[in-house]
Amino acid sequence: MAFSHTGVLFLLLLSFLLLLLGNPASSDAPPSAPVDPSTACNSTLDPKFCKTVLPRRGSDNLYDYGRFSLAKSLSNAGRFLNLVNRYLAGRSTLSSTAILALQDCQLLSSLNIDFLTSAGATLNYTDNLLDPQVEKVQTLLSALLTNQQTCSDGLQATASAWSVKNGLSVPISNSTKLYGISLALFKKAWIPKKKYKRNGGRVPSRVLPHGRSLLFHEVNVGRNGELPLRMSAPKRGLFERWSGRRLLQATDTVQVDDIVLVSQDGSGNFTTISDAVNSAPSDLDGSTGYYLIYVAAGVYQEYVVISKHKKYLMMIGDGINQTVITGNHNVVDGWTTFNSSTFAVVGQGFVGINMTFQNTAGPAKHQAVAVRNGADLSTFYSCSFEGYQDTLYTHSMRQFYGECDIYGTVDYIFGNAAVVFQSCNVYSRLPLQGQTNTITAQGRTDPNQNTGTSMQDCNFLAAADLAADNGSTITYLGRPWKLYSRTVIMQSFMDSLIDPAGWLPWNGDFALDTLYYAEYNNSGPGAGVANRVTWPGYHVIGSSDAANFTVSSFILGDNWLPQAGVPYDGGLL
Repeated sequence: MAFSHTGVLFLLLLSFLLLLLGNPASSDAPPSAPVDPSTACNSTLDPKFCKTVLPRRGSDNLYDYGRFSLAKSLSNAGRFLNLVNRYLAGRSTLSSTAILALQDCQLLSSLNIDFLTSAGATLNYTDNLLDPQVEKVQTLLSALLTNQQTCSDGLQATASAWSVKNGLSVPISNSTKLYGISLALFKKAWIPKKKYKRNGGRVPSRVLPHGRSLLFHEVNVGRNGELPLRMSAPKRGLFERWSGRRLLQATDTVQVDDIVLVSQDGSGNFTTISDAVNSAPSDLDGSTGYYLIYVAAGVYQEYVVISKHKKYLMMIGDGINQTVITGNHNVVDGWTTFNSSTFAVVGQGFVGINMTFQNTAGPAKHQAVAVRNGADLSTFYSCSFEGYQDTLYTHSMRQFYGECDIYGTVDYIFGNAAVVFQSCNVYSRLPLQGQTNTITAQGRTDPNQNTGTSMQDCNFLAAADLAADNGSTITYLGRPWKLYSRTVIMQSFMDSLIDPAGWLPWNGDFALDTLYYAEYNNSGPGAGVANRVTWPGYHVIGSSDAANFTVSSFILGDNWLPQAGVPYDGGLL
């Protein structure tokens, strides 16, 4: 029997419609439609493991499966923390390095319990989330995997902790897979295929004559000028007397709840930064403003931790190279990379301005972190980060760095945060003889994580010691630390220190087809893309793709950066 061309098309279309109607578990079915566990698991990276997690009987919807896996993840996180605590209870048989690695796992596991509790409280409330809620939950679930990977990395680097590694390897692996299932199911159920449209324009704020949209006058922050803070008259007077800066009278840009002074000469409230941090009230929600710590000029040799309960702290110094926090912890001397930081931030909403952070261990000591940042909605503006290997650890959560200087050699901007660097100077230094400089080492381990490193309007330059080396050191933009490493560099200047290949493999062909490295509209002698790597994961992108990695889109900065009062551009320049 013969059919016309139109008849054949009609039958194919009818068959397709019947297939969809008869299969509510299809990929186009709404998240509220009942599906069997096997179908739900197909959206995860490990469907076989997922089927052992979800209920074997019944047909819940994707929302229910997501909540179920989240509850399982929370229970698992509690058990894992108890296991770590048991190992620490027997610390008399462990080396100091093994104890430090376990203490890292202890902190990270505690944070995972907090993140899962927060995510569960949000998802149990409604099926319909607003855009900022979606972004927050995806950030929390992404950080679960990062924390677990950091725990694992610290233990693997500890040669003397063989028994601990052996005992925790399976629990770590199972936890990672379980957290990955929770993230995948959340993304499948709560994040639409066509992700919500975000504002790609500039932040609405005061427009200065030169046309850039600013909240701080850029000539003032760190450059002996005014700071737009709102506070009571007595506090305003104290700040002006201490800092020598006049406050803008007609602005309410930044709200400050309280203010204390750190000064080494004893003229302030505290002589150490740590004491000032400890004085801050716990668990501020930001609604009454920041707890402002003004740190007078001086070199502060101390290790500062902004704990998870010290939220919405604002720390302002007297300027780069004026207010300096310095330390020298490093891996060679027995510290873990995670715990080698001079300055560590966990508390949400931290803002740091006009300061220098150093790790002076030097290149021979290998991993030595100046700042480790795992604080959500955190900001550094007009700051300098100085080290060699692993200078700035953008560990997790959402972060912004504006008009900062970063110095280092090997993997010196690394981690797995969702982070944007804007208008920063990136200085590669002279490494050990025979070493190669790699600027970034981004650590995304799961394609469902919303993490990555975006660098916009930055300058990639040689520090003085490298410039004097006459080009014997090769410098690359980055290498893939983890399987789904993601780094985008756009609208930036690259000097001649950048190798024509641009990017360096980590180990053989590891991650070359799963990473996402992209460049857009860069300039300078090192910016040519004609001789760049030809990996499947490397891209030269256009403006529409680049817009996804702007402040407004990638970290939803318009929702939280204005509170910090720092200048930024929301979209492409």
